[in-house]
Amino acid sequence: MRASEITEILDRPISQELLARDVLRLAYVAKDGTPRNVPIAFTWNGAEIVMCTTKNAPKLPALRENPTVALTIDTEVHPPKILLIRGRAELDAVDGIPEEYLRMNGSYEMTSEQRVEWEAEVRSLYDGMVRIVVTPTWVKLIDFETTLPSAVEELVKRRAERENA
Repeated sequence: MRASEITEILDRPISQELLARDVLRLAYVAKDGTPRNVPIAFTWNGAEIVMCTTKNAPKLPALRENPTVALTIDTEVHPPKILLIRGRAELDAVDGIPEEYLRMNGSYEMTSEQRVEWEAEVRSLYDGMVRIVVTPTWVKLIDFETTLPSAVEELVKRRAERENA
């Protein structure tokens, strides 16, 4: 997929709405060869999806061995809105708490007092984290109004061909 196509899709209002959500699902291949799909907080910096995890997370050895990932961000309403993203995970170990981690958890409902307690707990627990950075290499937006899953698009085309025959 060309970079211009990726940018065009990610710049759409629905994509921007989805990229502002709190949690996505990260799919990758585990060390034992089986698939994994885990929810994880994220932030979008305009070019990359950034997730943060503990330095001892089981997903890290798997991502080092096979950095190919698929991400899903979606809604819980009808019709669903779904943003599918593929890319390669780059791992960046950092000392302390990445600013992205503090920002990506800022949209959960917390009082200011809870936020102070949460941040103090995070800072006391982690001496460092790993940033998982994904630059999209393929994207698809499905909103069931202007875009559909490719299999459904094919069925719509076949139906139209039957009706016009």
